[in-house]
Amino acid sequence: MEEEIIPFIISKGMVMTASFRREADETVYIWIRRFDYKTHLAALYEAVYESDHWKGVLSPKIGALLNREASNVLRVTPTAMSPMQ
Repeated sequence: MEEEIIPFIISKGMVMTASFRREADETVYIWIRRFDYKTHLAALYEAVYESDHWKGVLSPKIGALLNREASNVLRVTPTAMSPMQ
């Protein structure tokens, strides 16, 4: 993640705010990205996930490492307390 995937997605304009590994289980990986607008999200997803580099280089590597059945994707929105608003 830190050597290939995160630098790549950042180069495409995505904002990474944090990444973590669980202390008790290093197979658990959490990453947090920030998107300002839904239209911005769609453009960034296209730039990353439709790119030749993602499809040809990174995606095959991820497929061998990721347990898709155990994956949990959460989409959250900022609260009124968020400094981003």
